[in-house]
Amino acid sequence: MSSPNTVSLSGMTEGEAQEFHSYYLQGMIAFVAVAIVAHILAWFWRPWIPGPEGYASLESVGQTVSAFLPMLT
Repeated sequence: MSSPNTVSLSGMTEGEAQEFHSYYLQGMIAFVAVAIVAHILAWFWRPWIPGPEGYASLESVGQTVSAFLPMLT
């Protein structure tokens, strides 16, 4: 049978592996929470799906890019 100090392929004991797993999950949950908040804030700032007027506000950007493209070639 396995003793409490048995080392696995990762080099950690069962207790160390469980402790690492709990820290990993806490970090992953924090990362996902920050990512969700960032995506919500980005959505409020500039929605990814256009509204009823579409992407009309981006026409000036298209004109600017069209003016600079000949300079790049």
